[in-house]
Amino acid sequence: MTKLFLNKKISRRIESGHPWIFANEVNKIEGEVNGGDIVEVLTHEGKFVGRGYINPKSQIIARLLTRDKKEVINEDFFYNRLLQAWQYKKQMGYEENCRLIFGEADFIPALIIDKFNDYFVLQTLALGIDVWKPAIVKALEKIFKPKGIYERNDVPVRELEGLPQHKGFLSAPFDTKIVINENGLKFHVDIENGQKTGYFLDQQDNRRAIQHIVKDADVLGAFTYTGTFEIHAAQYGAKSVLGLDISANAVDQANENARLNGLENIVHFEAMNAFDVLKQWGKDGRQYDVVMLDPPAFTKSRENIQKAITGYKEINLRGMKLVKPGGFLVTSSCTNLVQPDLFLEIIGMAAKDARRTLRQVTYNAQSADHPIIWGLENTHYLKFLIVQVL
Repeated sequence: MTKLFLNKKISRRIESGHPWIFANEVNKIEGEVNGGDIVEVLTHEGKFVGRGYINPKSQIIARLLTRDKKEVINEDFFYNRLLQAWQYKKQMGYEENCRLIFGEADFIPALIIDKFNDYFVLQTLALGIDVWKPAIVKALEKIFKPKGIYERNDVPVRELEGLPQHKGFLSAPFDTKIVINENGLKFHVDIENGQKTGYFLDQQDNRRAIQHIVKDADVLGAFTYTGTFEIHAAQYGAKSVLGLDISANAVDQANENARLNGLENIVHFEAMNAFDVLKQWGKDGRQYDVVMLDPPAFTKSRENIQKAITGYKEINLRGMKLVKPGGFLVTSSCTNLVQPDLFLEIIGMAAKDARRTLRQVTYNAQSADHPIIWGLENTHYLKFLIVQVL
């Protein structure tokens, strides 16, 4: 097996369990280097660190799959990892819909698998995991006997690994428009063409967190996508709910979701640019009992972090101005580079500029089927906050 030796001073990140090894952390490589191969990772003195896959074309040259010297990377390895992840998710109470594999947090770097009922959506985001796709599909079939498996590898990050973007069936073809149940509600999921893997499972627990604050409330939701928070608000007793999203397709699907649950008389959705609308309605003096903001990630690169900070501050400032005194702001950030302390600082700055006092109700991360590993910052990406705006 090809051996990869680390520099003498290896970063504490690797020592403390982070699976990524950057090209500038490598001292030398002994043996053939073929992208996607399993290699043994050693300290500069030859002490075993772990085994993982290599890709010389990537800035992250290797990602560790195991630190157990006895563990062999083969088909059984992936079957066992998937089985362990499934047992954990069931133990946490996720059986119908869940993120079965959340990359590094489930100890298979660069692999995402979402479970929707009996259907699975797969993303292999690095060359070293892409080559094991047949083994992963085989393991899914063995454990779950699924109705269908689909890959959503139409993501730009694959190009950093020298991989093409594509999507398609990994099982016999099936109708990719399905309906799932969440918290007693039904939602359409477009596996083939929806954002990411078709549906955002990471907020499923947080959607329940709004149930007490929305009762008898007039609610405004911005960046609604297919309307999950807003439809939950209607189900939990809101008087009226208006959802806004720039995508006409998302709005059509959101209105269809409202009809699917018999809530179309309480909640409706309109295609509008939320940035413009929040600003204008604030000037117009409109006010709501509850304002909910769930924007997309504002940046994926550190170069644009200041723009993301400005964007989050702006929308939260606008949102607070639309909240009646004593009402509530529900706000999220899924930008990985905006870590929790910074996110809360941004909300504080917005409150100061809006001259409003905040009382924290709830602060959460993503749902527990997207586990957080301490020391792996990229596993703690979602911030979810409910505050009373006084």
